[in-house]
Amino acid sequence: MPPFKNRQHAGSLLAEELLRRGYGQPPPPLIFALPRGGVPVAYPIAQRLGAPLEVWVVRKLGAPGQEELALGAIAAGGGRVLNPHILEGLGVSQAELEQILAREQQELKRRERLYRGDRPLPEIKGKTLVLVDDGLATGATMKATLAAARAQGAGRLVVAAPVAPPETVAELSTQADEVICLQTPVPFQAVGLWYQDFPQVSDQEVLTLLEAARRG
Repeated sequence: MPPFKNRQHAGSLLAEELLRRGYGQPPPPLIFALPRGGVPVAYPIAQRLGAPLEVWVVRKLGAPGQEELALGAIAAGGGRVLNPHILEGLGVSQAELEQILAREQQELKRRERLYRGDRPLPEIKGKTLVLVDDGLATGATMKATLAAARAQGAGRLVVAAPVAPPETVAELSTQADEVICLQTPVPFQAVGLWYQDFPQVSDQEVLTLLEAARRG
């Protein structure tokens, strides 16, 4: 039986772990979800910690014909990570890569407008950020987000995810100040395997949760 009933359950467990590690002390950290799947995980964390919930829009650069395989990722604020081993192994040309980057940059801007409207990213300089996703495979999207957050002067960066392979946790630990991951299974295979219920998250669900967090 997978350890997490759904994303909300995983978020509640992560919230308890964050409280145990002292992140419930005022002032609360800023909770940033990686949409879309990270938002239902981050919502109970923000509620439990009495912290604001925001999104940090990030896009995986899917390999041609193998969209689930990450060539890298780009994040709002200019974070960019490429995986040279996969690029080389698949023989992806510079022209193909530029095409993928242009397409994903367009989608990133669309989602920024959709989720944030005219609101800019909140001021993060010197602040503690908890970056939340529903699981990490290669960690490419999280690495791009960390790079963007560092570039904008964030203080302490905490990665929080229910599940990830141990090697991804080890790698992210060199870039974040702390990585909180509840399960590090071997073999890992895919994020969805560790949830009993793992539906696609819609844009509407993201917007509903963000609105509820703002009202709360």
